Amino acid sequence: MTHPAPPTGPGSHVVPDDLQRNLTNRHIQLIAIGGAIGTGLFMGSGKTISLAGPSIVFVYAIIGVVLFLVMRAMGELLLSNLQYKSFIDFSADLLGPWAGFFTGWTYWFCWIVTGIADVIAISAYAQFWFPHLPQWAPALGCVGMLLALNLVTVKLFGEIEFWFAMIKIVAIVALVATGFYMVSTGFQSPAGRTASLAHLWNDGGMFPHGLMGFFAGFQIAIFAFAGIELVGTTAAEAKDPERTLPRAINSIPVRIIVFYVLALVAIMAVTPWRDVVPGKSPFVELFVLAGLPAAAGVINFVVLTSAASSANSGVFSTSRMLYGLALKGDAPRSFSRLSPSSVPSRGLLFSCACLSLGAFLMWVVPDLVEAFTLVTTVSAILFMFVWSLILLSYIAYRRQRAALHAASQYKMPGGVLVCCLCLAFFAAVLLLLSFEADTRQALLATPAWFVLLAVAYQFVRRPTPSNAPG
Repeated sequence: MTHPAPPTGPGSHVVPDDLQRNLTNRHIQLIAIGGAIGTGLFMGSGKTISLAGPSIVFVYAIIGVVLFLVMRAMGELLLSNLQYKSFIDFSADLLGPWAGFFTGWTYWFCWIVTGIADVIAISAYAQFWFPHLPQWAPALGCVGMLLALNLVTVKLFGEIEFWFAMIKIVAIVALVATGFYMVSTGFQSPAGRTASLAHLWNDGGMFPHGLMGFFAGFQIAIFAFAGIELVGTTAAEAKDPERTLPRAINSIPVRIIVFYVLALVAIMAVTPWRDVVPGKSPFVELFVLAGLPAAAGVINFVVLTSAASSANSGVFSTSRMLYGLALKGDAPRSFSRLSPSSVPSRGLLFSCACLSLGAFLMWVVPDLVEAFTLVTTVSAILFMFVWSLILLSYIAYRRQRAALHAASQYKMPGGVLVCCLCLAFFAAVLLLLSFEADTRQALLATPAWFVLLAVAYQFVRRPTPSNAPG
């Protein structure tokens, strides 16, 4: 679908009819990094270490490899046709209109659920400095700030995300460097333990809780990667997608090694895995041991910006999903209207109104620890559904567009066989989620969303000349 260029010149106040390519390589690279570092790494790593022991490094590495392959499939599909604005477009084109409808609305719901969890987390972090503030106040303030900033221009979103991601990167690199420095100098903790890489294997081996402990780590770790596909939703607004998209995707393995594997190795080399407290951030504990008095405050600031970064990504991506759905007739037509600065403002307003439910939840239910686990598990399940549809779209693309694949300069390694292995991996993770009571509840609740979508599809997506396939 092509759009005529809007008139320009003095006095011409036009509303643009297409997203603008205003994100530079610098923005895309940092958005990709920010998407690969979730809040789950900072706050959830303590629990995953206690569940899996040192084998948690393999858990993150395996998930990272699988999601890198999913991103490679997505990259080849997006570059096969630059009219594709996101994975809604290629899933609808290759699998049928139902796939575009289900992918778009599920991805929107993924980020709304994740965003609600993020604004709840932001309120909890804000209590560190402002204990007397009502819990809902920071949540509403955060949503209002993100709405205001995203309404201006897409370039401003890129700048905000650039600096949010930079804070996360600096914190993790500092942690890795500090941890390995403590190992190299033979640092001794107050408990008399000497920092050493041997802690990874000298206390029950790499798999101290056996295979079940290893598998239990996947349940939480998968949520830490939610948002890794965000680079795909920015493709429509990248200045040079043929260059920036492959660079952003190809660097994912390096990021996972540095930001996940090395960070966890550094933590467990300084603090033996049995001493890691599940309810605390091991990032804070390591900096405290290193003698940084302000560690708690510094890391609290980092995790707050990490949650704000995730919420910012959610606000951006949900508004673009609603825009894409509206263009296809799968959402109210008003969501396809752009502001003079090429921002889908009505979609932004709707998504931010939904995010404000997080503040409402805190007002109704002050204790949200169990609810937080439930919503993050639901989010992880829905993200796996979206990732699976990307893989199914790739399989359909290989069958239907053999010539395009042959001409591609950015082919997915392993092709269809690797796609099938990745799909099998996601099925195995769903099975693992059924083992624990809290994650089992989310697994049982999630099908209700797909039933709701199936019913809505019958009413919203009626076959008309404007939305018929092709």
